[in-house]
Amino acid sequence: MGKVVAKSAAAVSGATPSAITPNVATSSVATASVLSWLTETLEPARFSDYCPNGLQVQGKPSIGRVLTGVTASLALIEAAIERQADAVLVHHGWFWRGEDPTIRSQKHQRLSRLLAHDINLFAYHLPLDAHPVLGNNAQLAWHMGWAVERDLQENPVTAGPSDLIWFGRPSTDCNLAEFTQQIAHRLQREPTVVGDPNQPCRRIAWCTGAAQGMFEAAINAGADVFVTGEISEPSAHLARELGVSFISAGHHATERYGVAALGVALQDALGVTVEFLDIDNPA
Repeated sequence: MGKVVAKSAAAVSGATPSAITPNVATSSVATASVLSWLTETLEPARFSDYCPNGLQVQGKPSIGRVLTGVTASLALIEAAIERQADAVLVHHGWFWRGEDPTIRSQKHQRLSRLLAHDINLFAYHLPLDAHPVLGNNAQLAWHMGWAVERDLQENPVTAGPSDLIWFGRPSTDCNLAEFTQQIAHRLQREPTVVGDPNQPCRRIAWCTGAAQGMFEAAINAGADVFVTGEISEPSAHLARELGVSFISAGHHATERYGVAALGVALQDALGVTVEFLDIDNPA
């Protein structure tokens, strides 16, 4: 991993995503240089993902202003056009495995606006989830004040596919009801919870986004409670029958922090102007 991260994570950790505002860029840099820095930092080749990671849509050959957000929605693209951004950097990009590959309807609407204004689109999915400092898991833990469990080399203790499940302890000794209140307060979203409100939360596990399918792996690794962004029908039965609590805290809400941190790191490293825009999503 690049050395960019410790300073950059600290730069965003004290702010809510919507509070992150751009500084004045000192220069523009080649699009290829931005791609090279992102590749070195996030190492996308390490992951077997559901979408292409990297430069998904090519635009201007140089970049001075970047708009970051969770998802490459039409609203984010229109905001990038309004700000005269040269690039958009997101966690949820386009061209997902199994989707209709034709360029029609919503996809045409988004892509045509991007191409008309020659805006680059960079997207990083699993590489941004997993990064040990800038990633969604790392940043959610920082913002929640969770103590990350680490091995002798100070790497996060992980489990599950692509080592995407993290482990640690809550910021205070608490039961499930109190832990849920902490999450609701910090994320400004009322979570869906399955479990005994009086259950102590000693060892927590988490994976941001749609990681409800990893619940059993977290249970097998010894978690008392599992936090993710979404819940499925089997999740409730697993929680009730195995006595391990499940918290669905919102897909978007749990994944706001990684791309914001990545943008600040990019600004620090290359001197481009970066702004994070939080377009809320109740899912």
